[in-house]
Amino acid sequence: MKELINRQNNVRVFSDLKYLAGLDVVSFKGHPNVRATHRTTLEITKENYLTPRGDCIIGVSADKGLADLNQELKQIIRSRDSVILVLLVDELGEYDLIVGRGDSRLELSDDRRIIIRKSTHISRNTLAINSTKSAADIKRSLIENLRRGVGARAYIVGLVMPASL
Repeated sequence: MKELINRQNNVRVFSDLKYLAGLDVVSFKGHPNVRATHRTTLEITKENYLTPRGDCIIGVSADKGLADLNQELKQIIRSRDSVILVLLVDELGEYDLIVGRGDSRLELSDDRRIIIRKSTHISRNTLAINSTKSAADIKRSLIENLRRGVGARAYIVGLVMPASL
């Protein structure tokens, strides 16, 4: 397989597979008030606090909001027919995978929050729509670790066929 790698911006073109991939990583930590019971959304925030009402929030003190993601990844996410993979991995090795869709209407401009939605609702804080999981669907072992304040990372991968750009 021929692979062209642009190491500066983490965009890879695999000529045999004919797709573009962008990558960014968001570090965050858990909080004692992580409930993760929301059935349609999941959120990671730069805020360092969480009230019990924030039932979609799985992580606080993130090092990035949507506005901070690299531009190449944003371009892929905004492409027609793009797929977004979000791999959540905590410091103890627990993980879960979320698959969602991108959309040309996504602003990706919120500087504090990253929200993944099962619905098709779009706002400035939406990373992905039509996702396979919300906060309530994340593995409970991962949520328990986050509730104990364990650190974690969200590996965000955007995939798109070059003709869709």
